[in-house]
Amino acid sequence: MPKKKKDSQQSEARQPDAVIPEAEPVEEVPGDADGEGVQAAGGAVERELEQAREEAQRNHDQYLRVAADLENFRKRAQREKEELSKFANERILREILPVVDNLERAVEHARQENSSGEGLLEGVEMTLTQFGKVLEKFGVTPVSSIGEPFDPARHEAVGQLETAEHAPNVVAQELQKGYLLHERLLRPAMVLVAKPPADDAQDEKNGKA
Repeated sequence: MPKKKKDSQQSEARQPDAVIPEAEPVEEVPGDADGEGVQAAGGAVERELEQAREEAQRNHDQYLRVAADLENFRKRAQREKEELSKFANERILREILPVVDNLERAVEHARQENSSGEGLLEGVEMTLTQFGKVLEKFGVTPVSSIGEPFDPARHEAVGQLETAEHAPNVVAQELQKGYLLHERLLRPAMVLVAKPPADDAQDEKNGKA
């Protein structure tokens, strides 16, 4: 028995020691690698932020342009609507004017004839007055002519009249009234423009000679 125990102890002594695996070497990273990565990421974010700012500015500018165009369109539509309402009766008023012309001619004829038809004259004058009020209600006013400098924008010259009562190029006689519709010319006045009498023109010419 002692011998077996001794052999057993020797066998245990001969067993090799356990092998402990060595740790794998760790690759060393340069100390500033982490900083460079953060810096690169920060630069990318900054670029994206700048692009976002530029896009937002472009969108804002585009919004302002669209808003301005919309406001201009609204004002233009409102102005056209007002003008349409203001001048909607232009055609019918043009048709009324010849009636006024005939009434005025009748009154003038009655005055020149100095007839006894005072009742007719008074009635026509009342009608004329009423027509004038109607026209004024719709914004129609007569054009000033006699004694005014000739204005081709409001007067239509059909001839010249020798007269010393008015300076040259001044309206001396009105053959047919002109009318304005809300400051827009509805019809020009037919007029005669003053010019110096022949004797005065000849005297002026001799004086210059």
